[in-house]
Formats: sequence, structure tokens, C-alpha cells
Amino acid sequence: MPLRHSPKFVTYLTVAFLVIALLPTALARQASAADAWRGPLSTRGRYIVDADGNRFRLKAANWDGAQGSWTGSGSVTDPANHHAGQDSYGIPLGLDRAPLPQLLSDFTALGINSVRLPFSNEMIRTTAPVPDAAVTANPQLRGKTPLEIYDAVVTALTGAGFAVILNNHTNTSRWCCGVDGNERWNSSQSTRQWADDWVFMARRYAANTRVVGADLYNEVRRDVLDDPNWGLGDDHDWYAAAQLAADRILTEGDPNLLIVVEGINWTGLPVDGLPHGRPVLTPVRTLSHTLVNAHKLVYSAHFYGYTGPRHSGATGIGETSDPRYQDLTRDELYQALADEAFFVTAEGRHYTAPVWVSEFGIGANETGTAARTWFGAITDYFADHDTDFAYWPLVGWEGHDDWALLRYDTAGHRSGILDGGDWRATAWAHLMNSAGRTGYIAPGATWRMLSTDHGDQVESLLVRAGGDWDPGAYKAACPDGLRLVGLAHSGGRGLCTDVGAGDLRAAGSARTVVTDERYVPAGGDWASGYTKFQCPAGQFVIGYSRRGERVSAVLCVPARAASSASGQTLWFDRSDNRPADGAGDDFAYGAYKGQCEAGEYVAGVAFTTRVGSAQGPAAVLCTPLPS
Repeated sequence: MPLRHSPKFVTYLTVAFLVIALLPTALARQASAADAWRGPLSTRGRYIVDADGNRFRLKAANWDGAQGSWTGSGSVTDPANHHAGQDSYGIPLGLDRAPLPQLLSDFTALGINSVRLPFSNEMIRTTAPVPDAAVTANPQLRGKTPLEIYDAVVTALTGAGFAVILNNHTNTSRWCCGVDGNERWNSSQSTRQWADDWVFMARRYAANTRVVGADLYNEVRRDVLDDPNWGLGDDHDWYAAAQLAADRILTEGDPNLLIVVEGINWTGLPVDGLPHGRPVLTPVRTLSHTLVNAHKLVYSAHFYGYTGPRHSGATGIGETSDPRYQDLTRDELYQALADEAFFVTAEGRHYTAPVWVSEFGIGANETGTAARTWFGAITDYFADHDTDFAYWPLVGWEGHDDWALLRYDTAGHRSGILDGGDWRATAWAHLMNSAGRTGYIAPGATWRMLSTDHGDQVESLLVRAGGDWDPGAYKAACPDGLRLVGLAHSGGRGLCTDVGAGDLRAAGSARTVVTDERYVPAGGDWASGYTKFQCPAGQFVIGYSRRGERVSAVLCVPARAASSASGQTLWFDRSDNRPADGAGDDFAYGAYKGQCEAGEYVAGVAFTTRVGSAQGPAAVLCTPLPS
């Protein structure tokens, strides 16, 4: 039925007109402060902060193209494949249509402060210059290779005040996201080559403090035969691969980069009756990452209306009939977002980290009620939850890519969300101008998990520099600045923290490897009948090793001040024994575990060597922190 011009309807029209008319001015005011931050970035709890400790909320968009959008690479009817049928030449889109200064000015008018900049591994090694037609509007880029043009774009963006997050989007210069050789980080190359490429890219921009992040890989998913997994220790283990690349980037490439780990995008076959789904970040609850720098981890997730908790987003014969996100009620959608990603932002957990929704988007020509309602609901959620985000995509071609925020025709004329008539403008303005945490973020307690499920996890740079302290054993050590506070009775998991004391360690690289009871004082049997590896007086446990389930050694380091109080025995061989407040959360799901109080540190580990008995840690000596 036709709309009636009721007073309420007229009010809606007036508000919508004002939003569209004032959007460029409002967003430009916000963007005028783009220069008022200093890199590098790091994390404090669920927040990203700049070099001064001030909140830096990623209000970003994806400037794609350098990952490769080659002609004929996909169907133009696929809503995720916005640039199929066009040729980007493996460089950021729009350089043939608008000069870089114009593009940067338009980005500023949008209000964004950061750009996710995709690339492919193939782009890194492409030596042929791009055709002149690819950079018609930027003749200064003629004769350059895709990587050299990528360099120029990074320099221009950071020079204009934007933060840049490097994103390894694809292996090959083809548009994703079908069965195309880009399903996993190692679909078309080895994991070692992939990590080597990341070290190369990190080093390339290490001197630029506004290159702030390494987004490790885009939408890890199933290929024809094999699923990715989270923690199985095989060649398809995304958890382990991300850990490997992250630590190599921070130790060999650029120690200042944020490390962005996206959850698994898809497993199984999208067919009713067969196992399938989008794990996203749900595995993080029981197995989270701990990096050599405990304040560099960011988790990431993608949400589109046409995908769903158990829907790949594809269409056609045999596809699953599960609901898409746009089919959910607002309450159902919000519960899915919390379950699949935003639980990670809860403070005081071993998995606590910022969550960056590094892709979401919708078309300007979208007419479907469900899709439009979804976009309003999800941008409301992001606004209400102070979310870090990146819209997909930033730049597109007029007449083809209606998803882009900014579209340019062959003459360089711009259209899009800044120019009126775009129904997305109201939701975009709400999101961009939503209230959030600002200013200085005081450091809080940090909690991090250690896992020796399939090998070593030595995250202390000082320990690494000192060499292998227990050859042949699985070893784990807390990142520098954190101390061991909890252990599992089986499985080799541990929990690190700095709660109550900050960095407890004394200056220097001194350490003691304890493999017997020589440091247990006379009359100090705190676990009768059990073998006790106790630190020397004035030292605390930072790491441990195991052979099978048996404790092999503990690694002790001097404290900056000695405790004047004696410790207490905490047993956990028959049940969990953890503080009532649950701080750190369950760091060894399914295993008995013990955890000292916030005001204590671990000074010793006890275990049994009796044949037929479980030989994992059974008790720890919890000693009060120095006063």
C-alpha cells in the first residue's frame, strides 16, 4: 500500500535528509583529529591504544585490489565477489580513475582513521610493471610493479594520518572465496614460505610507525577435501600457524605490529545433513594465543547478512538451508555475535583481546527488507558495543560495485555514501559517531595461556636468548613481564599473569633451571611424599617443561623484591583449585587445574613419580607477593 504522509513519516524524512546533508561535514570534523595519535599501537585488555596509551578505535575500511581481482575469476552474481569481471592488475582499486590526493581526501571525509590493505603472496613476487592503463589517474606510478605501487599507497595513506593494517588476503592473485587455491594460508604454498613472506612485509614497513598491524590471513576455510582446524597440531592447524607467523613477525620482522588473527570462516560441506558451520572465534574460549609480546594480539571476525552461523553464503543446488544472519531476529543476531566473537572482549580472561570486525558490508542498491534490517541491526550492535570495525569495500567502480562506500566512473567522478541518495548513510553516520571509550586506558591485569599440546611455547624473549634450558622436553615460558600463576594436572597447560605486581622480574637475564629438590629448605617439606621442584629463595617460576605428563624441570628467575612470607601448598590432583573470582578463566578445559591467588606467585611445583600414578603437577607452592 502507498505510504501516507503522516507527521511521523515527515519527521523521518526530515531526519534522513539532515543525516545525508550533514554527513560529510560531521565525518570530516571527526577525521580532522586523524593526526592526533602516535604509533605504534598495542593492546590493553579489550582495547587498542596508541603509543601514549590513548584509546585508538579502528574505524576502518578495506581498500582492496592488491590481493588480485582478475577478470573472469568469479561470478558477478556472487554478492561476496563485488569486483568479478573487472581487472585490478593486483593493485589497490581506483588508481586508474582518481588521483591519490583526491582518494585520500575522500577517505578523510568518510571519517575513517585506518585502512585494511589486502595483498596476495603472488603480488610480492610479481616483477612485471603494471600496464599504464592501471594508473591512468596517477601517472607518477607508471612503470612500477604491483609491490612498488603498494609501497606508494602505504606511504600516501600513512602520510595523510591513516593507520594501515597489512592484510594477507590471498596466496594467488585471484579473487577469493571459492575453491580457488586461497582457502588456507598454505593452500598454494608452504607454511614456511607464508611465514617468510610475512617477515619480508613486516621488515619492509618497519620504519613506518603508522603501519600498525599484520592481519595474518583472510577467511580460512575448507577446500575440496580438508578442513582447517584449531589446535590439532597438523598441517592444517590454523591456531599453530598463526602462532608461528606471529612470533616470527614480532622477533624477525617488526616488534611493534599488532598481530590480527581471524577466526576460522568455514568448515565442512555446506550441505544439509552433513557437518558444517562457521567456527569464527568460538575455539578461542578454550585455546587462545599467547605471543612473545603479550600486548599485541587482536582477534578478528567477518559478518555479512547473506552468511550465517551455519551458512557459507553460497547459493545453488545442495546448499544448506540453515538461516543466514539476515534471517535472524535482532535478539538472535546479537546472541550469535556474542557467542561467535564478542565474548573475547570480556575482561580478565586468558583470551581477552580486542575484537576487530574487519569485514562487513552491504550494497547501496540492496532492496531486500531482511538485508536492510540486518545492516541496521549490526551497525547498532557495533555502535552500542564500541566495536573496532572495517567496512568492505572502500573503493569501487560506478555502475558495477554498489557495495563500495566510494565509487568512481571512468572520468573520476565520485558517487557513494558522501553524495546523497544512499540509504546506508543513516546507519553509517550512527556507527561513525557512536560514543565509545576515549582517552587514556590505564594498564590492567593481563592473563595469558600456555600450551604444550604439540610442542614448545616459550614466549619469553629473555628465555629464548638464554638457549634451550631442557633439550628434548616440551617447554613453556610466560612472556616477559608475566609470571606463572597456574598449572593443569594433565595436558601441560599453564596460566601467566602480571596481576598484583606488574613485572615481578628483576633486571637482567639470570635464571635457574631446577631439576631436583636441592632448593627445598630443611624442614620445608610442603608436599610430603611428592617430588618438589622449588625455586631458590627470592625467585619465582616463569616456565616449566614436561616429558609426557611428567614434570621435567621448572625455570626460575629472580624477583625484583623478595617475599618475607612463607608459601602455602595448593593441591589440584583430584579437583580444580582456583580462586573463587574465576580470574583468567578455564585455561585447561577438561583437566584438573590449580591457580594461586592474585596476590601470590608460584615458587615451586610438586608431582609424584610413583609407577601407576599420574605424574603431572599435583600441587604448587603459592607464595605471597613482595609487600
